[in-house]
Amino acid sequence: MITGAGVAAFSGAAFGLSAGITPGPLLALVIAQTLAHGPREGGKVALAPLLTDSPIILGALLLTSSAAGHGAFLGGLTLCGAVFLLYCALGCLRFKPPGSGQKGQKPQQAPGSISKGVLANFLNPSPYLFWMTVGAPLIVEARADGWLTLTSFLLAFFLTIVGSKIGVALLTWRSGPVLGSRGYVLAMRGLGVMLLCYAGFYVRDGLRLLLA
Repeated sequence: MITGAGVAAFSGAAFGLSAGITPGPLLALVIAQTLAHGPREGGKVALAPLLTDSPIILGALLLTSSAAGHGAFLGGLTLCGAVFLLYCALGCLRFKPPGSGQKGQKPQQAPGSISKGVLANFLNPSPYLFWMTVGAPLIVEARADGWLTLTSFLLAFFLTIVGSKIGVALLTWRSGPVLGSRGYVLAMRGLGVMLLCYAGFYVRDGLRLLLA
C-alpha cells in the first residue's frame, strides 16, 4: 500500500533497481555498446526507459481498464522483439574490434546507441507487463494519495533503473583493459549468444501468448 511520499519513493527505488540489474536484452545492449564504443554509448542505451516508458505507462493505464486482447497484443509484440534481438545478436557475433580488419575495410558504423536502446525497450514485453500488472495499479494508488506521492514513486523508479544501468556500463568499461583483444571479442560473442537465447525465449513466449 503506497501511502506517503517516503514509502512511494522506497517502492519506486526497489522496483527500479530490480528492473535495472535484472539480466535482460536492454542490459545486454548496455554492456555490448560499452564494450564496442565506450561507457558514453552504454550510458545512452541506459537512458532508454526515460524515452520509452511514458507512452508505455499511458497505454498501460488505458489497457488495464480492459483485459480483452492483451494476449494477442503481447504475443505480437514479443515476436517483434525476437526479430530485433536476432538482429542485435548477429551484430555482436560478427563484431570485430577496431583495427582488426583487413586493409580497405569499411569504417565502423555509427553506434546508434539511443535508437537501439529505444527499439529494444519498445519491443521488450517486460516494461509492458510490469506497467500493466504492477506499475499502473501503483500509479493509480499513488495518485489517489496525492501528486507528491506519485512524483516520488516515478522519480525514484527512473533514477534507480537508469542509474543502475549506467553503473553497469561504468563497471564494464573498467574491466575492458583487463579483457584484452581476444577477451574483448569473446565477450561480444558471449553477448551475441545471450541475445540469441533471449530471442528464442521471446519466440516461445510470443507463441504461447498468441495461442492462449
